[in-house]
Amino acid sequence: MFTLTLISVFFSFAVFAQQTILSGQVLDESSQEPLEYATVGLCSPQDSSVLEGTVTRADGAFVLADVKPGTYLLQVQFVGYKPTFISSLKVEVNQQRNIGSISLQATQQLLDEISITGQQVSVYHKVDRQVYQAEQFQAAIGGTATDVLRNIPAVAVDANGNLTVRGSSGFTILLNGKPIQSDPSLILSQLPANAVEDVEIVTAPSAKYDPEGKAGIINIITRQGAEDGLYLLVNGQVGLPSIEDYDNAEQAQRYGGDFTLNYRKNRWDVSVGASYLRNDITGRREGDVFTIINDTLTRFPSDGERSFDEQAYTARATIGYTPNRFNSINLGFYAGRRSKDRTADILYNNFTVYQPEQDTINRISYFNENLRIRRGDFLISSLDFAHTFTNESQLSASLLYEYTMLGGPTTNLNLSWPSLQDTLQDQFNTNDNPLHGIRFQADYVHPLANGTIEAGYQYRYLDHTGYFVYQERTIGTNQFELIPEFSSQVDLRRQIHSVYGLYSSQWNKLTYSLGARVEVMGRNLVLTNDFVDTTYHYDFIQLYPSANLVYQLNDQFRLKAAYSRRVERTTTFKMNPFPEREHSETLEQGDPELRPEFINLVEAGLVRDFGDNSLFATAYFRHVENLVNRVNTVYNDTILNRIYSNVGQGGSLGLEAGLELNPTSDWQIYAGGNLYRYSIEGTFDNQPVNTQSWIYSINANITVKLAPTWNLQWAFNYLSARNTAQGEDSRFYSPNLTVKKSWLDGKITATAQWLNMDLGLLSTNEQRISTGRDDEFFTTTNYVYEVDVVMLNLSYRINQPVGKSRLIKSEFGDKEF
Repeated sequence: MFTLTLISVFFSFAVFAQQTILSGQVLDESSQEPLEYATVGLCSPQDSSVLEGTVTRADGAFVLADVKPGTYLLQVQFVGYKPTFISSLKVEVNQQRNIGSISLQATQQLLDEISITGQQVSVYHKVDRQVYQAEQFQAAIGGTATDVLRNIPAVAVDANGNLTVRGSSGFTILLNGKPIQSDPSLILSQLPANAVEDVEIVTAPSAKYDPEGKAGIINIITRQGAEDGLYLLVNGQVGLPSIEDYDNAEQAQRYGGDFTLNYRKNRWDVSVGASYLRNDITGRREGDVFTIINDTLTRFPSDGERSFDEQAYTARATIGYTPNRFNSINLGFYAGRRSKDRTADILYNNFTVYQPEQDTINRISYFNENLRIRRGDFLISSLDFAHTFTNESQLSASLLYEYTMLGGPTTNLNLSWPSLQDTLQDQFNTNDNPLHGIRFQADYVHPLANGTIEAGYQYRYLDHTGYFVYQERTIGTNQFELIPEFSSQVDLRRQIHSVYGLYSSQWNKLTYSLGARVEVMGRNLVLTNDFVDTTYHYDFIQLYPSANLVYQLNDQFRLKAAYSRRVERTTTFKMNPFPEREHSETLEQGDPELRPEFINLVEAGLVRDFGDNSLFATAYFRHVENLVNRVNTVYNDTILNRIYSNVGQGGSLGLEAGLELNPTSDWQIYAGGNLYRYSIEGTFDNQPVNTQSWIYSINANITVKLAPTWNLQWAFNYLSARNTAQGEDSRFYSPNLTVKKSWLDGKITATAQWLNMDLGLLSTNEQRISTGRDDEFFTTTNYVYEVDVVMLNLSYRINQPVGKSRLIKSEFGDKEF
């Protein structure tokens, strides 16, 4: 059905091949960078009235199709640039004319702003997205893409490094515009911040994008080399010894390096990159838990080490070949190894009380040594092809294959306290999770008389198997016995077919796009152990419509509105119902019948430039069906069961805003924030879930130029308390200070960073998480991580970067890491 549909769609487009077509490209005059969404109008030479119009694509190209023969006035406009006119433009019958590049000159106001500030603006706005200059966020230098994102208004990062966009952890990562599906925090933690050029936030994507991700899309634009020749960027970093080690068993180690090398010559474009990052985190965990079973209360307060040892090796390569202006081919590879070892060595003081008489029945103290190792080895390859027809329509195809081996053991050892001589319990569980993923995508773009029509098809296949082995040592021996109820095999196979259509046009000052996507998904989950052999089927057909509208009031004021329907698909981990022992007090398991979340998003906003300053604000409403939350139940008197479940519906009504000010030529202020009302309504375990709360986050930085080659930046990230289905996550904040010095016209740059500033006066880099149910259980844990971290970075660059690189990223495996 899909094949026939695509053939008929593409065939219908082919009838336009003999149209009279006018095409070209719009560029910035000084940088020669393409200008996306510039307005191109074909006007009457008599009264300058617009007869036909269109907007430019991401590469600055435009096409006016089915143009009637005659003589016209061509008008090209873009916000912040002087309009350009081409008079006496003659068009003949069945002519396919490319008028080449049209360069727009920045207005004096924009030139003055660049001259006055002496640096790039932190954010600029396109029709459907905000674009943030990564280089402006200096606290991220030497870190990862996560450190870049924590400065963006819609984004918040908590104590465990988890990212949310407008309060949601469900969003899709694109790399240089290529749709991928991966766990955001783990993808971004592998990509060096030094390789990131821009970050684009698309909160209401159109139907041409994969609908995965309830919070929209983050598009990471990476650096590329010079237009013709060699580009090299080399970075190294090292962390000074920890000021506060929290009595951890081992000192944190922090060091690493990365490089990006690009060579472009004639028809060839070769990019390679590699990185190594060791980034340990010391810290402590302070907790208190109680459970109530019948009339017995068991309480087990705890305190001890919680630290992370993280290592990541990555290597990437892309080879691009452009035989002519009509065709391009790109071959990409991405490989690496990563590990994340979590140490939780905790002292527990358990006691049990019989409530009617308040009698203490028993009391025991023990020391729990818990080590969880998570690893991921992967190899990814992709092949991309693009063809431009003589009528300026475009056909592109992409094939991606990924193999990933996920897994890692967890050891859980309980020793008597304080002697540490007697073993009370010794458990070991491990898992191997090989994953195979395939994605094929084809897209077609065709110019029409007054706009552009796009259509495409995508196929995705996932084969993910998990082998879980749980063993416990017989006390007094070295023999481990298999525990069948915690050992299992999980097989997930998922296929997705989808087709989309999108129409974009411009009428007077209004630019708009309307689209729809149809997705057919089939999912089989097979569960096997000594007690169960069951297959769960889940299929659906879903329609995902989209609409984007932008109205240009004048050169400085723009209104926009959008609607998008999206989906958050479930991972294998969240569907595995067999319990996994995370640490002494917690089992973790999923739900094999977990349903995807379906999301409807509406937003409206404005963008305003005034003088050397800018402001944007966007109001939004997001409604989530089949909301998935992590919730707890009582497994036994000293163990809670952590479960992923559909708990009902979620709603977010909020306002996102950003402001950039340039009070003087040496002083720049950027501040952004997000405020929303979050509600959850539904049921879990036959009990109602009904919670509402106001939540906000603030990201701000102040940059001061101390001298032509010296500057200082102070950044502050704050996330307020947030409600969950069963409790609350407390506030979290982190201030950072950076000093930067450059030599040789910016070829060499040195940076000193003071991260998580505290000095023993604040509560920086810590967060408390609490959950509970009346008369059943209550748990509260305060995670306290390292403060006053000092990092030194040194960078060397040959040539300035121009354009965007095409390095690929993971499609499937990172989501399961």
